[in-house]
Amino acid sequence: NNPNVFSVDLLSSTREVIMQKQAIQVRNLRKCFRKRNGFRKASELWAVDNVSFSVPQGETYGLLGPNGSGKSSLIRILSTLLIADSGEVKMLGLKLPEQQEEVRRIIGRVSVDAAFYKKLSARENLLYTALLYGQNMREAEARVMDILDRLGMETTKFSTPLEEMSRGMQQKISIARALMINPPLLLLDEPTTGLDPKSRRDVQSFLEDLQAREGTTILLTTHDMAEAERLCARIGFLAHGKLVAEGTAAELKRLSGAPTLDDAFIKLTGEELVEEELAAVGD
Repeated sequence: NNPNVFSVDLLSSTREVIMQKQAIQVRNLRKCFRKRNGFRKASELWAVDNVSFSVPQGETYGLLGPNGSGKSSLIRILSTLLIADSGEVKMLGLKLPEQQEEVRRIIGRVSVDAAFYKKLSARENLLYTALLYGQNMREAEARVMDILDRLGMETTKFSTPLEEMSRGMQQKISIARALMINPPLLLLDEPTTGLDPKSRRDVQSFLEDLQAREGTTILLTTHDMAEAERLCARIGFLAHGKLVAEGTAAELKRLSGAPTLDDAFIKLTGEELVEEELAAVGD
């Protein structure tokens, strides 16, 4: 464990974690981006700076931090889209980047900026994904319809081109796509950003049900403190690429002497957490 992190895990819970199989193991992870400005010496930005944490199977773990704190870079490393400069990552026992092909088969990823074939309908996008994974078309379509129904999406929208859907609707399709293979490990990068309040609650309820029914391990990054407190068994605070504190929501509030998780975050990181503008919701 990183000695610079405020660790507030109780001894009993620590023993319980050790006894469980770890779904995610991150040790001393570092990622630097270098920017060259003309003939000047290249500047360095440590997006992920010596981060260590672990997530046992079946747990929902939240990563909270302001924009630029390293959340998305960390998720991109875990989902094999970036290669770390140093450190160790294991996903359900598979080592990155050496076993990245195997990791890609067992993870689902949802991003706030998910890409689609916008001219195609929701159905066509999702069934194309099913074909890529070698799934039976009829079974895949039935699963997708069930997922979208539980996410609160009207079935009449299933044949609508993605370009005609709101951002919130597109995000529900993104979640359905990630869950088509029933992944044991789900990486969610701000999955409810851009959703209206009802859609946000639908997604949160769905994730709670998924975790309870399937035992899915979920890593969640979010700007929404209430969402993190509702969904996450443990929470890590990121600031300037460093994991500066972790624990349950109650432990973090107790450690900081703060009445709310927002206040605890500000006290422990010195940062304010501001959610992006949601003007593009359009629902």
